[in-house]
Order: sequence, then C-alpha cells, then structure tokens
Amino acid sequence: MAKPPDHIPLEPYDPGLPSEQAAERFYETMKRRRTVRMFSDRPVPIETIEWVVRAAGTAPSGANKQPWRFVVVGDPAMKRKIREAAEEEEREFYTRRAPAEWLADLAPFGTDEEKDFLEIAPWLVIVFKMMKTDEGGQVYYVNESVGIATGMLLAAAHHAGLATLTHTPSPMGFLSKVLERPAHERPYLLIPMGYPAEDSVVPDIQRKPLGEIMVRV
Repeated sequence: MAKPPDHIPLEPYDPGLPSEQAAERFYETMKRRRTVRMFSDRPVPIETIEWVVRAAGTAPSGANKQPWRFVVVGDPAMKRKIREAAEEEEREFYTRRAPAEWLADLAPFGTDEEKDFLEIAPWLVIVFKMMKTDEGGQVYYVNESVGIATGMLLAAAHHAGLATLTHTPSPMGFLSKVLERPAHERPYLLIPMGYPAEDSVVPDIQRKPLGEIMVRV
C-alpha cells in the first residue's frame, strides 16, 4: 500500500466579514466583468500577468496533477502570426462550418472573422490542457480541472482591473504549431488580456436571475 502523503494544518481564509457580506462583495465585483473585444494597447507589466497566472495555478485538479499550461505571448511578431492563423480558421467558420442557427445566435454580438484584438491587446494568454504530465504520467479530469483554473484566471484578471475575451477559434490546432508546443499539450482557450479601450462598448445583455440558475432542494 502506498504511503499516504504528509499533511499540514489547514490555514482557513478569513475575509474579515460575515460570510454573506463577503460573498456579496465578491459578487458585486464579478458582476462587472464583461467580455471585451475593444482593447487598449496600454502596456500591462508582465508581473501583473504572472500574478494572475499564479492565481489560476491555485485551482483544484484531479489527483493534483495540475494539467494546465499558460503560454503568455507579448511579442508583436508572434501575436501577428496568431492573428493570421486564427482569422484563417474564422473565415472558414463564418463562411462554411457554422450552421445557420449558430450564426443567428452570434449576430447580436457583431462578431466576424476580423480579430484585430489579437494584436492590440498587450498580452495573449493561451491555455493548454495537458493530456499527460511532462514525464508521461496519467492525468485525470482534465477538462474539469482546466475549466476551473481558467475561471480563476478570468476572475484574477478582472480583480486586477484587466479585461479579457475567451476566444475559441475552431479548430485551435494551429496554436500548437505556431507556438511549437509538445503533442501532449492541446489548446483549450485563447485569451486576449489587457485594459479595455477608452471607447470600449459591450452588448447590452442580461444574466439569468438566481431563480433560473439555482435550485434549492
């Protein structure tokens, strides 16, 4: 039988407020998070991005395998390559691949194959899911683990005053090629990250109320 891992005392987080007040305060912060497609080219220190990624790396994962890798791109030439490859896939999506219903659902958001934000945003964070460890070991609940980490990445970026976009060009295999990533890493999300443009606008949408997303039993 394998030796159980060492354990250390838990250090609970105390928000310094009653739990309901702390939860409400976090909600009030997060409800202002919006997906942004109009970015400023205002520089963002790499140290900020590093802290955001560190926060994502605290996410829980299956058997603590931490099957994620965050490739951070700030080089203009590389961002140009990514944009060109992404737009090639997007042209195929909008003209051939996407069914009519999908295109109709996207119409209110005004999206198309032009992705200038991939060059304007100071940073691109490409999330890869690892299908095995770097040493070739097994990983578990990969999509669930990487999804949780990505949610924490978005929350951390918002908390730092940054805007993000969860961009999903389909298929995303070009990212592995352009970034020369190993075969056991597969692209999961492409996230432009930076400050919103001063004239940035977002669609006038509403979130579902609590009664539609929560069931108390």
